[in-house]
Amino acid sequence: QKKRPQGKLISCTRGIIYDVAVDVDPKSETFGQHLGVELTEANHRQLWIPPGYAHGFCVLSDVAYLQYKCTDLYLPEDEGGLIWNDPEVAINWPINQPELSDKDQTQPTLAQIRANSGL
Repeated sequence: QKKRPQGKLISCTRGIIYDVAVDVDPKSETFGQHLGVELTEANHRQLWIPPGYAHGFCVLSDVAYLQYKCTDLYLPEDEGGLIWNDPEVAINWPINQPELSDKDQTQPTLAQIRANSGL
């Protein structure tokens, strides 16, 4: 979220997901860097996604249940995002052709986020 960024603690309680966090704060020293980790019902890992980071995941099993604990309320009108396959970020997704929502197909690139920030 842009005006009210959320921190999120993510876990996968059924199935397997590949979960990714990307720093999308143009003022940050780690802008554009990402972390990807596999979360499963078997490994019990969790991923903390700080406020100001984009979050995306792909489901690697037939079914997956995710649990989110968020630091602020979800406000759809405050959403931001990053295109999933931005070559500048170069996430090594474990799938090649994901099924995407209309919204996820039209997110900006890191370069567009940088340009829109005025930096």
